[in-house]
Amino acid sequence: MTWNYSKKTMQLFMDAVHGKPGTHMGEIANPDGFGEHGSIACGDALRFTFRVERHPTDPTQDRIVEARYLTFGCTSAIAASEALCALIEEGHYTPIEALKITNKDIADYLDGLPKEKLHCSVMGAEALEAAVFNWAIKRGVDLAALGIDITRKEQEEGRLVCKCFGLTEPYLRRKIKELELRTIADITHAVKAGGACMSCHHAPGGLQDLLDETWGRQAPRPAAQPAPPLERFVAGLVHNGLSPFQFAKKVERVLDEVVRPQLRQDGGDVEIVDIKDNLVYCRLVGACAGCVGASRTIKMMVEQALKDRVDERIRVIAVGGQEGVA
Repeated sequence: MTWNYSKKTMQLFMDAVHGKPGTHMGEIANPDGFGEHGSIACGDALRFTFRVERHPTDPTQDRIVEARYLTFGCTSAIAASEALCALIEEGHYTPIEALKITNKDIADYLDGLPKEKLHCSVMGAEALEAAVFNWAIKRGVDLAALGIDITRKEQEEGRLVCKCFGLTEPYLRRKIKELELRTIADITHAVKAGGACMSCHHAPGGLQDLLDETWGRQAPRPAAQPAPPLERFVAGLVHNGLSPFQFAKKVERVLDEVVRPQLRQDGGDVEIVDIKDNLVYCRLVGACAGCVGASRTIKMMVEQALKDRVDERIRVIAVGGQEGVA
């Protein structure tokens, strides 16, 4: 599937990948606030850190002066992380004031996100909450006494509903209400629950039951039987009207139009070695071949361009002495 990202989203992503001044990819040593959300096993993970200028007498008046992130995820995950850091630094917020930033604020900063990518903005807001919670512990700030409820234990405690993404009943109930999620598709787009094996869709105590208990019972829907991963990929190609030949040509066209112009600015290029199912084997050549950031280029530029413009299930493998990218 080709995602319709805004120009601002794409610009933030490209600037971050190239490490342009003013971007925020990285990690603060000995941060005042540290938070994580997601996991690599789930496909998206975000580590968020910030540094404050400490108030001499009142820690609630600490000001965030620097924010950084490390993310394993798609174009929108990287752009959303950039947006989160920019919003915080531009607002000169205290950690408590920063909690006002919502996933909607992040999406609005990016001039919108495809609904299927809403979870990327949610991920940023969740990582921010975790970091503020960490800051409060270090600075001895009683958030509960201030009327702030950040229940960080709800991810670890409570009945597990979505085993694929490790999401619990308390967490899902909170997000259903906070984000006004009305359908299983809404939940999947927002927090990814039910997006893998789908067994939690209509299981007793599953996603549909949580929706019914929150908003009232809906007409029952039969659960879809998932196909094996390879069959799902092939079926997706047929559904999108692409033969294997057409798929390969589209991959080549995206490389020509999007990736190669960027690499050639630095004296490099990329070659396709082979395509097998959803695996695209590539080799960086020219100045890019010996670059210490070669594996990062493969992952964050080549793979993300193909995921965004051809099919999100594509995986790019670096060959020719470069490290493979998962």
